[in-house]
Amino acid sequence: MSDETQSHLSRRERQIMDAVYRLGRASVTEVMGNIPEPPGYSAVRAMLGILEAKGHLRHEQEGAKYVYLPVVARERARKTALKSLVQTFFDGSSREAIAALLEAPDGKLSRGELDALGELIEKAKKEGRQ
Repeated sequence: MSDETQSHLSRRERQIMDAVYRLGRASVTEVMGNIPEPPGYSAVRAMLGILEAKGHLRHEQEGAKYVYLPVVARERARKTALKSLVQTFFDGSSREAIAALLEAPDGKLSRGELDALGELIEKAKKEGRQ
């Protein structure tokens, strides 16, 4: 599945994927309990089928029900989504994306978090990722 395919999800598809990632594996009923203002059972089941057809989910049968699991590991999906976000909204500039996060009203970081970020920056410098 290409990175391009992963970034083209509707709002509701993204909510469903977020629920499945959060739960690790989920039935239709469990998805419905983990998304805001869920549509009916049949609609959620159909959307899970669409996400499966798009290559985002797979299913396993447990008794009479299907349980859905993500095809792509959460970490890979996170990296793909972040790459797309930085490319789309910050013209590919990681610096601009980080600055926006730090300048956001809710972007308050503890001393420990700032120290950890400093360590990551130093590690990147040592590895030549400048």
